[in-house]
Amino acid sequence: MSRFEDLMERRPLLLNSVLLRQNPHNVVEWQKRVTLLEGKPREIVNTYTEAVQTVDPKQAVGKLFTLWVNFAKFYETNKQINDSRIIFEKATHVAYLKVDDLASVWCEWVEMELRHDNYEEALKLLQRATAPPPRRVNYHDEAETVQMRLHKSLKIWSLYADLEESFGTYKSTKAVYDRILDLKIATPQIIINYGLFLKENNYFEEAFKAYEKGISLFKWPNVYDIWNTYLSEFLARYGGTKLERIRDLFEQCLENCPEKYAKNIYLLYAKLEEEHGMARHAMAVYDRAVAAVEKKEQFELFNIYLRKAAEIYGVTRTRQIYEKAIEVLGETESREMCVRFAEMETKLGEIDRARAIYGHCSQMCDPRVTPDFWQTWKDFEVKHGNEDTLREMLRIKRSVQATFNTQVNMMASAMMQSSGTGTVSDLAPGLTLGLKDDMWRLEAKGMESDVKAADGGGAAPAKNQNIMFVRGETQSKAVEESETAANPDEIDIDSDNDDDDDAAEGDQGEQSDRPVLGNLEKMDVPDKVFGGLKKGD
Repeated sequence: MSRFEDLMERRPLLLNSVLLRQNPHNVVEWQKRVTLLEGKPREIVNTYTEAVQTVDPKQAVGKLFTLWVNFAKFYETNKQINDSRIIFEKATHVAYLKVDDLASVWCEWVEMELRHDNYEEALKLLQRATAPPPRRVNYHDEAETVQMRLHKSLKIWSLYADLEESFGTYKSTKAVYDRILDLKIATPQIIINYGLFLKENNYFEEAFKAYEKGISLFKWPNVYDIWNTYLSEFLARYGGTKLERIRDLFEQCLENCPEKYAKNIYLLYAKLEEEHGMARHAMAVYDRAVAAVEKKEQFELFNIYLRKAAEIYGVTRTRQIYEKAIEVLGETESREMCVRFAEMETKLGEIDRARAIYGHCSQMCDPRVTPDFWQTWKDFEVKHGNEDTLREMLRIKRSVQATFNTQVNMMASAMMQSSGTGTVSDLAPGLTLGLKDDMWRLEAKGMESDVKAADGGGAAPAKNQNIMFVRGETQSKAVEESETAANPDEIDIDSDNDDDDDAAEGDQGEQSDRPVLGNLEKMDVPDKVFGGLKKGD
């Protein structure tokens, strides 16, 4: 039983041994083995030693550098700093597959020295790590060893710059940042950190030079943060004392600025002109901004433009801006702008102008979809108009609704022709709201019958057959009474003339039946001439 218990206790370790025999280059399993041997320092050291000797960097499964780092940290935990340094030193000579793995080893070594307050030793380690190789190599050339390419690792240089800022001098820190820029491995964040470091030491022009270098290294959109920081710092430093220079910077920034990033730059530019420049220049900047930003940001920018124009020039100056906004924006935003424009004109007492604006806006307001607009216009006419203007508003409302109804019918008809089945309500149920009266049902029924006839469901009409109107079998009661009722006051003036005309027409008809011989005309002798004699044959 004791043997069984011992076997069960050793079971995880035995399973781990089996897995390591199957693949001795599995870094994760070596780490598990160290965990299983917790509390046995001698066996842990032996395990780490066997692991780093066994695992081949090219065949390793997992991150090999973690084995070396954990091995060194094990000695550090047991307060054997010198042994830990020896492990780190050996780890820096391993042929890792990636430069980042070697950089991680150096960074862990430096952090260990910092934990023990060995700041000078940490800086010396970073100087060693960033020392250039004896010959020039390409960072992405995998044929070279990782040790030869380490001097271009941004991870090492970032840590080096942070340590120099904390423990070094101004000159040493500036040299590190300049070296990063020379190697062309800087990121926008490195450039911004460099500029802020120079600013903290009151080297403002040097900071602006650093920003200029960063701008030359990057393109949009990566350069946006650098430009934003550069312009903000320049404004904070000089304000309006170097107005032409800052204007040139803004123009240089906006020359290739994408729509997505233009809004903040334009607002900063306009703020400069408002505070230190000329009002008309600020208005010109806002005018450019509304055309340069994204569609979804135009409405917000127009609101800012209108507010600033009203503050500087007064509300009358906003008329041109309102007109441009109504022309440029989409229907929803244009509708809102029209209402605000009309309200402004009403406050100024320009009732005719406001009415014209409402009339313009009405052409994009379907009464079924935007009843609020029509209610607003109606309230306006009730307060400021008369019966004629209110009647005109209602006429325009009916006209606009008829226009939208026509569009709905045309769209529905086209949809039915393309699909071949269904009615208007089936194909466009959302467009027929408010139209379900008798006339609408009659039209829908006619369209449905036309579609069925086209599909062969009924008798096909003749190709060129005209529309025939058939009188109904039963007339309305009013029509029948109008036909039978006689007017007692009616005077028949032409009755005698009509009789004479009828007689004359009858004589002419008889004469036309008589035979003619030459110039003589043969006529029948009346029976009264012969008296009682028999007429000869």
